[in-house]
Amino acid sequence: APSASAKKANPTPEAMLPVARDNFKRWNDALQTKNPKTVASLYSNSELSFLPTVSPEHIKKIDSTQEYFEAFVLKNPFGTITDDSVAVVDNGNGYLHSGMYTFELGEGDARAPVAARFSYVWRKFAGDWKITHHHSSVRPAQPSAAPAEASDAKVEEVMKMYKQAAERLSKETTLRLEQEAQLREVIVELEEIKKAIPQLASDK
Repeated sequence: APSASAKKANPTPEAMLPVARDNFKRWNDALQTKNPKTVASLYSNSELSFLPTVSPEHIKKIDSTQEYFEAFVLKNPFGTITDDSVAVVDNGNGYLHSGMYTFELGEGDARAPVAARFSYVWRKFAGDWKITHHHSSVRPAQPSAAPAEASDAKVEEVMKMYKQAAERLSKETTLRLEQEAQLREVIVELEEIKKAIPQLASDK
């Protein structure tokens, strides 16, 4: 049998995912209190790396964290995870929770969703879960789809249309040239008749 001193194996990501989601709910519920101190209390005051969504700063202190949330809670934020995964570390005493969430921000008719990416590292300190890393950033727009390559059938169809147009143009050009030649012949005949009229008059 394994000894009592043997290292305990990491919990599986599947086993840790409910813990991660529960801790996210604690964090989201803290936002609903609109008390920045309550939100900041979930962050570690000894080791912290916080890269918020709407701040250019890299926050490393608990008082700066509280200051950030003083403005953020005024936006009435409510977060909903739309995609997430967990990686377990330190024999289950820590984990990385990352994925996508959508925040509803604003009031009344002005309320709007903001899709963002997130990563949290939570660690246990004396049995209490604290956030040691939090990164959040607005999700980039989807790149435009590359134009599909033209199929052989499409190329053949276009070439057929081009050939038909060229043939029609050739026929129309030939007909116009023939009409112009006929017109010149008529003009020549009229000129000859015009010249002959004085002679016919004198003969009378």
